[in-house]
Amino acid sequence: MAIERRKDNKNRVLKEGEYQRTSGTYEFKWRDKRGKRHSISAPTLEELREKELDVLRDVLDGVRADKNNLTINDLYYSWVQLKRGLKDNTFKNYQYMYTQFVEPEFGKNKLVDLKRTDVRGFYNYLADERHVKVNTIDNVHTVLHQVLELGVEDDYLRYNPSDNALKELKKAHNMDANKRRALTIPEQELFERFLNQQGQYHRWYPIFIVMLWTGMRVGEITGLRWCDVDFEEETISVNHTLVYYSTRTEQGQIFAINTPKTKAGERIIPMLPKVKEAFLMEKAYQEECGLKSEAVVDGYRNFIFINRFGNVQHQGTLNKALRRIIRDCNYEVLDSKCKRKEVLLPYFSNHSLRHTFTTRMCEAGVNIKAMQEILGHADAETTMDIYAEATKDLKKAELISFEDYFCRQKKSQTI
Repeated sequence: MAIERRKDNKNRVLKEGEYQRTSGTYEFKWRDKRGKRHSISAPTLEELREKELDVLRDVLDGVRADKNNLTINDLYYSWVQLKRGLKDNTFKNYQYMYTQFVEPEFGKNKLVDLKRTDVRGFYNYLADERHVKVNTIDNVHTVLHQVLELGVEDDYLRYNPSDNALKELKKAHNMDANKRRALTIPEQELFERFLNQQGQYHRWYPIFIVMLWTGMRVGEITGLRWCDVDFEEETISVNHTLVYYSTRTEQGQIFAINTPKTKAGERIIPMLPKVKEAFLMEKAYQEECGLKSEAVVDGYRNFIFINRFGNVQHQGTLNKALRRIIRDCNYEVLDSKCKRKEVLLPYFSNHSLRHTFTTRMCEAGVNIKAMQEILGHADAETTMDIYAEATKDLKKAELISFEDYFCRQKKSQTI
């Protein structure tokens, strides 16, 4: 006996799971691998079957059917609960980046509708409309990529739509052209000479000299205590870092002490004579002005570099000071009557001083292993990348010197 197949009102045979409603629209019902019922609908049979193909692909790829109403924010909240293995300040920074830039608008997008072009468009919006710096977008991408990767792992997404989105943004906006660079030797000499002058910026000489001649990270410098400095052995012990992050409480911005990100971050740095002089200068200044460290952060006290209220220095304050120093130093150069070729300071930040110190070590031929230990790099590849970049300009300068030498030799032979 032949089995009678179900048909629609146009006498078309309906497949298993397909139904025509009394209203004339169509519906497809199925169960996922967990046994949960799902359904989709469409005004025509043709549109329904196009949707069925998407369902079939999702089933074959293991993509969960309950993704339809799930948003990026929903996935983020799961990620926050599940993420482990990050330093507290790193995790809080990730959360801050997401809630500041992603959660309000882009995070409301449904995963089912998310495409690569949406992520690319979001990054373009941050860069072009909100004028967010590429380093900040990089941080946003780091957390967003991890959140969406969780969607792939949990079978909500077939692929991560944020893959390569940041690389495309950088290429489209030519953002690598303004990559951070070290100060040249003339620029560094100008910077040090300007700070060493008696005047409103002389106060900043000690902290920036220590930063420039130790290669320490800004959080390591601002968190440095007098007990971490051994003047007899002439060494600096780096065993913690001062961090700050914003909170959505009345406290606003709070400071905390963290151990270095990696074991390599804990290290002993030789104290160069110029650095020792800077520490002693800071000590003398505080004694003369009656300043005393009042801050207590997670039980840590007696910080070396403090502001006029006795509190720890803020990284943002240091960067603002650098901008004023750069501006006024360049004005002084431009206003001078000197006929020689002018050297002006480029825009740079705290981290540029660490990069400058690394470059000077490269130029001096310091052993790469020693550089890695001084800088606290866990991975030698990081040191090698900086070394390769620093020596590129050095090799060019050496070849120019060689060419000048060759030309002089040739000229002397013809005389």
